[in-house]
Parts: sequence; C-alpha cells; structure tokens
Amino acid sequence: MSLNRKATAVGLVFAILLGLALPVTAADDAALDKAFEVLKTYDWGNDRSPLEALDRAIAASHGDAAAQKALEARLVAVLKSDAPNAAKDVTCRQLSLVGSAGSVETLADLLGDEKLAHIARYALERMQCPEALAALREALSKTSGRVKVGVINSLGVRRDAEATAALTALLDASDEAIVSAAAGALGKIGSSDTAKTLKAFQADAPDSLALVAADACLANAEQLLADGKKLEAMMMYRGLSKSEIKHIKVAATRGLLAAAGKK
Repeated sequence: MSLNRKATAVGLVFAILLGLALPVTAADDAALDKAFEVLKTYDWGNDRSPLEALDRAIAASHGDAAAQKALEARLVAVLKSDAPNAAKDVTCRQLSLVGSAGSVETLADLLGDEKLAHIARYALERMQCPEALAALREALSKTSGRVKVGVINSLGVRRDAEATAALTALLDASDEAIVSAAAGALGKIGSSDTAKTLKAFQADAPDSLALVAADACLANAEQLLADGKKLEAMMMYRGLSKSEIKHIKVAATRGLLAAAGKK
C-alpha cells in the first residue's frame, strides 16, 4: 500500500472512531442530566440506577479540576433546593469526593440540621481544603449534643492542631459525652501540647472518665512515637505503664519497648 493510501486509511479510521465517540459523549451528558433531575426528588427506596451516571461522572472527574468544579456547582444547587433529605445525603457523599472551598459554606449550614448534620460533617471531614477544617472549628461553638460530639470527632480524625485550644476548653464541659469526645480528639491530634493537656486532665479526671483519660493519653503517646518524638512518647508510656487498667498497662509497656527500639 502506498504512503498516500496508508494516510487515507488512517484518516478514515480516525474519523470513524471520532464519529463513534461523539454519540457516546452526548449520551453520557444526557444520562448525567437525567441523574441530576432524578436526584432532585430522590428518596429512600427509590430506584437508584439513574444516579449511576452521576457516580461515573464523579469517578471520571478525578484529576480534572474543571469537571469537578462543574459537578460541585450542580451538587451545591441540590443542597440549596428543597430536595428530600435522602437526595441531600447522596449529594453530600458526592461532595466528599469533589467538594472544595466552593461548597464549604453550604455544607456548614447543614451542621445545624439534626437530620443532615452527620452527612454534612462526613463531607467536610474528607475535604482537604483548609476552609473545611475552619468550618468544623467554627461549628464547635454553634452546635450541641450529638452533633457537637460528631464535630469534635471529625476534628480529631483530621488531627487539627488549630482546634487544640477549643477542644481543651471542652474538657471542663458538664456533658461527659462532650468531655470524652474532646479528650479522644486531643489524643488523636497527638502533639506535645495535647500531651501536657491530657496528662493534667488524667490527673484530675473523675472515676467515670478514668478510662477515657487513659485511652486518650495512650493515643497521644502512640502518635508522638509515630511522629518520631520518642523521648516524649516514652515519658507518657512510662506514666501509663503504672496504670491499674490492664490493657493500658500492657499497651504502655509495649510502647516503651518500641520507643527504645526493642522487640
């Protein structure tokens, strides 16, 4: 075959493939549009198959900032609408994957809604932008009860050092569930500052919070060790190794050996 014929053949194949690709793209766009229409009225128990186009679009947007921004805008619009809570639950889960600073305010507004606070927090906890963490910190003073406990837990999961002062203040709360959550979050943050705070908290903790305090101190020590702060970790482990709580004593002894480089 001559060079010209080869070039012509390749061109024809390319044109055919391009022609085949266009209808698929159009079909995907149509399916995504339908998914958003279905999402606006989606409720528990409804057929979820039309929403699969949204799942695929979210997955395909990985690494494509423009595509993620476009999807985020449409998802935020659903949250701002009067869509059912089930639809907003699905939306928050998707925003946990493509959300950015642009959706933080809308998600933060849901933290005041008892029925949606947990899923809005789920999204904010997984978003890596600093605005999401700031929103969770601000929510500490605006929430109460189980919602507040959830916010505290999220700050612990994210190891938000900037929340240390606010979490420390909550150790004096009258609600033991909040105190327990705050202690646990401080332990997960696991810094030198939280170590001092938790040791002081453990020294004065009532019997009802003795295990909570010990567990928080142990978590802090383990995080210090993981961060390479062996001396500080050993100091915490040494104190915990004298605990009357069996699993704390055993874990602290193992921690001491690990910090010393012994098996």
